[in-house]
Amino acid sequence: MKKIFIFSALVFLAVTGCRKQPNSVSTEVSVSYPTISFAGGNIYFSIPVGGALPNVSATAYDSFYQERDSVLIDKSSLDNTTPGLYIVTASSKNKYGMTAYASIYVAVTNIPSVINLGGRYARTSNNDTVHVTKLATGLYVTDNVGGVLASNPAFILPAYFVQVDDTTIILPNQQTAQGAIFGTMAACNMSPLDTTYQYVVNPNPPFGSSLRVFLKL
Repeated sequence: MKKIFIFSALVFLAVTGCRKQPNSVSTEVSVSYPTISFAGGNIYFSIPVGGALPNVSATAYDSFYQERDSVLIDKSSLDNTTPGLYIVTASSKNKYGMTAYASIYVAVTNIPSVINLGGRYARTSNNDTVHVTKLATGLYVTDNVGGVLASNPAFILPAYFVQVDDTTIILPNQQTAQGAIFGTMAACNMSPLDTTYQYVVNPNPPFGSSLRVFLKL
């Protein structure tokens, strides 16, 4: 009986050992993200207080996988009841779940569209020249938020600000190459002879607590 049991066990092992095991199938996926494009390349908008963001036309294409993907515009961050600058996020996901993001900048302001603070300015304390560009009604970008001299290039940072009325601007919290910054004591003066804008750049350090005043040239 003992020999029979051993023989049966050997036959069982031989049969089960010859069974084909199922292969584990895996797919190698290359990392690729869709590229989000906006109609006319426009990512800057301005709406009045209480207004609605116009339709933002955007498309997405993943050139590696050669597929077009849908674009989702998330307006949850937009508060159209409070003047300021809001960043609306556009996102697109490819078939493997890799998601790309892009930002849309929306100014909420009742400032008339004919007003333009854009131009060349000099910081009054060091005569350094900065440039302000109008992006949409009441929405501007400066190429040197602190009016920092060329000898300190790491702190020559672009930043956005919004004009709310004839005397008020907002330098909102925003990310830069040196981290988040925001402005306090922000104001403007639209006198034809001495158009100025000003603010204190926070945090300080590194910018210091001085009021930075810029005079239009």
